[in-house]
Amino acid sequence: MTKPVVLALAGLMPGPFAELEANCTVHRLWEAADKEALIARVAPEIRGIVTGPGVSAELMDRFPALEIIGNFGVGYDKVDVGHAKIRGVRVTNTPGVLDDEVADLGLLLMLATARRLCVGDRFVRSGKWTQGGLPLARSLRGKRLGVVGMGRIGQAVAERAQVFGLSIAWHGPRAKPDIAHPYYPDLVALARDSDVLVLCCPGGAATHHIVNRAVIEALGPDGILVNIARGTVVDEPELVAALTDGRLGAAGLDVFEHEPKVPEALYGLDNVVLQPHVGSATVETRNAMADLVVRNLLAHFAGKPLLTPVA
Repeated sequence: MTKPVVLALAGLMPGPFAELEANCTVHRLWEAADKEALIARVAPEIRGIVTGPGVSAELMDRFPALEIIGNFGVGYDKVDVGHAKIRGVRVTNTPGVLDDEVADLGLLLMLATARRLCVGDRFVRSGKWTQGGLPLARSLRGKRLGVVGMGRIGQAVAERAQVFGLSIAWHGPRAKPDIAHPYYPDLVALARDSDVLVLCCPGGAATHHIVNRAVIEALGPDGILVNIARGTVVDEPELVAALTDGRLGAAGLDVFEHEPKVPEALYGLDNVVLQPHVGSATVETRNAMADLVVRNLLAHFAGKPLLTPVA
């Protein structure tokens, strides 16, 4: 029996990827010296795509036999899901398996930013401790946390934040009866009533730049913004300007609008903690994500229900 043919736009963890290769004919696009030549050669045979970078409508249409796209990540805003539905192409993602890891990083960024962890690290390494102590930081205990996006990750962040003594309120497109925390339909109002605002919402057109100048100024000169969602959720030039001139107190950022490019103005700021989009970046979680990608593809090719379909 002929194996299904899959195009991998990027690699997966070795174990799950080996399972995929054992059951499918896999072409490794990211390793190809001439990517266009490889696509042209294998395009008619491709039934599945493994992606992290995303799949545009234009790329999708180069594969007439395409049946399924396995997205390596919970966010799938870089996959043209609308076009996939028109084409009848199934799309899967990896929810659930990375929620705890991303939420942990969200709390880490809150704590590192409020307690000036990176500033303290540099202070010790530079030898300045011998000249005097570090200025006092701020406590999170008793502060108000606004969560933007109360899905799985947002709920995991809220659960952890309560342990540190924060009160919780949240914003999203609609109220959820099963969420006990106060709901704010107005994001500016939530920012105004929060000491820390953490972004856990999906990317895409619906959330593009929802954290704008008005939201940032409502959070204010003592406020902290933490972004573990997507860089596109924040108006980045407005964020940089507010951090530079003191209209926003601090920020902990794992994601940026034009990754891997980061505004150079942030590099020298002590009120910012920067991470290279590593919310799910542990061996354990990346293995679980890769395994879910592979299990979805193999289920589809075996005629079984998808585990985590988005389209």
